[in-house]
Amino acid sequence: MAACVLLVLSGQHAAAADQKTVEIVSRNGVHVFTVELATTEAERTQGLMYRRELPEGHGMLFDFQRDQELGFWMKNTYIPLDMIFIRGDGRIWRIAENTVPLSTKIVPSNGAVRAVLEVIGGTARKLGIAPGDRVAHPIFRN
Repeated sequence: MAACVLLVLSGQHAAAADQKTVEIVSRNGVHVFTVELATTEAERTQGLMYRRELPEGHGMLFDFQRDQELGFWMKNTYIPLDMIFIRGDGRIWRIAENTVPLSTKIVPSNGAVRAVLEVIGGTARKLGIAPGDRVAHPIFRN
């Protein structure tokens, strides 16, 4: 598995200049998130590292342009996150709930995915978001 091991040289994160919305359709309804897009290698490398908080309803959408095996870690990430792994067709493949802050343990996609949505830990369970749910955003072909 090719791991996307994320490192950073600076303690500063880029300002969220380009925020978009992502909608997740679950059994419990439609859930809207305001997301920062991470589409370049530099943006994906930085991710949410060094942030001390992430408001509910916000997150970061990592776009890898094509379906592939991915792995993330939580090094230099101070808040627990839910990592929602999404296939190119917009279906949620897997959810890693409440990932451990500051851990270097790889969190794998366990299958080919195009994108990962990171939101505050506990969000998926709280909202009833599950594998198979559909994610609406222009990067997905749904």
